[in-house]
Amino acid sequence: MNATANPPPVVPALPPRDAESEVEPTAAPRPWRATAGAVFYVFLWASAFVPSRVIATSAPPFWLLSVRFVIAGGLLLAFARAAGMRWPRDARTWGFAAAYGVLANAMSLGLNYAALRHLSSGMGAIIASTNPLLLAVLAPFLLRERLSAGKAIGLSLGFLGVLVAMQARAASSTARPTDVLLAATGVLAQVLATILFKRERTSTHPLVVNAISLVVAGLATLPFAAVIEGAPHVALTPPVVVSFAYVVVALSIGATLLWFWLLKHGEASRVSAFYFLTPLFGVAAGALLLGERLFALDGIGLLVVVAGITLATRK
Repeated sequence: MNATANPPPVVPALPPRDAESEVEPTAAPRPWRATAGAVFYVFLWASAFVPSRVIATSAPPFWLLSVRFVIAGGLLLAFARAAGMRWPRDARTWGFAAAYGVLANAMSLGLNYAALRHLSSGMGAIIASTNPLLLAVLAPFLLRERLSAGKAIGLSLGFLGVLVAMQARAASSTARPTDVLLAATGVLAQVLATILFKRERTSTHPLVVNAISLVVAGLATLPFAAVIEGAPHVALTPPVVVSFAYVVVALSIGATLLWFWLLKHGEASRVSAFYFLTPLFGVAAGALLLGERLFALDGIGLLVVVAGITLATRK
């Protein structure tokens, strides 16, 4: 399995560009449909931080994460079986799927949910959008990929933009250094999962690997939920129910199936072309749906982050 990023996550990081070689392409859809699908995928990725913050501040997040992983993984496994996809036939692939699930789902989202108890959803989206920047930092050392001058400039701009956004929120509790560090560590876990995915070779369909990783992540999150949050106690308020349904149906399942639709039609590479929209969608969603305050420096910080992502992801 060779890819420049990981397969569709529960809260998506940029999926593999080269995974198209593992999914047999069919006739390409009309250009506007492919573009709309790619932009919508990026929107789903960015919008995840709004329901995630609702869950993190209104319910025991680790219990709901565990349930979410198991439900989504089980449904995707059922879909894969109905589609005739083969299960892994060797212990190495099972081990890879398990390790990927712990890094990309349990650790990445667990740390993000912990951060989102105080961190604003918009700031969470900005930090998460540095995924390709951090990957570009580690790639020369772990993947032997060259860091070009353009990517280096992009990295510097991207991280500078995050600092600007943090500075804008310095007087509030929505970007505390501790929470930013938790979220950044979650991004690091996602990037390490990406590197693991890039270095793995398997003939198993990536949707099957993704489904197994979700179930493993759900089981891995259980003990932490029990120790940190005690017995499950969830107040099923309308915001919590709607948020949970959204992250399971729209993100864990819908975004995954949309990604493989893009793969099937050979249009997945379009996603990277619109990745720069991630922090813009994330900040806008937080302001519109949660009433999060926008700061004067946000515009500058976002523009700098967008410029950095554009340079870092340019082929």
